Amino acid sequence: MLYTEISVRDNIRNREGKRVFFLGKGDTLTPGARDYLSRERIPILPGEAAKIESYKLLSGGTISQKPEHMTHLHGDVLVEKAHPRIVFRGAVDTLEAELMLCQLNCGELRKELGEILALARRLIRCDVLDEPVPEEKLCGLTEAEIRRHSHFPQEYYAQPHFMPEYTDGAVVLWLNRARCAARAAELAAVRAFTDREGLPVREDILKAMNRMSSMLYILMIRGKKEG
Repeated sequence: MLYTEISVRDNIRNREGKRVFFLGKGDTLTPGARDYLSRERIPILPGEAAKIESYKLLSGGTISQKPEHMTHLHGDVLVEKAHPRIVFRGAVDTLEAELMLCQLNCGELRKELGEILALARRLIRCDVLDEPVPEEKLCGLTEAEIRRHSHFPQEYYAQPHFMPEYTDGAVVLWLNRARCAARAAELAAVRAFTDREGLPVREDILKAMNRMSSMLYILMIRGKKEG
């Protein structure tokens, strides 16, 4: 397999708190991919080193085989599949599925939906590898602009807040499904990334989840106006 910089980014792994890349026999890297790994100081390890001999538990213990009721939190650390961070990742999976259905059924919004989908996928990476979520515009809007546009749609789109009805048409209803999935994933994120006192431990992920649901609502506003 030939790994480009994009595919390398998607296959970075976490081992003992460090980012690594496993390169299998017969696999090669493009010059851009190799430059990226060098620039980020990510070591290239042989593919056979990816095999884990033992797994760590949050309790501090270790086991030699992965039970069916457990999964990877990161690297060689296992947790139960009902762990809040695993539930969060599952909720994001559902959101991704809804966004792809939206892309299929809302052709004129595929670019915007693609940006939201890319952000959703990036959040999983940022969770697994403990990377910060980059502060970037979403669909051309900053975080502050998304907040203002979603709070005051009448001012920006000449369309007030509304409760969706079946008469609003397919585009608005598909977007509403995705927005609901984004809200569910946001609630899962709150449960996963707040401490016992209710304080955020990954405020960047929580902000990004809020941006996605708000952006989907803005697209609904636009769809309602245009419909």
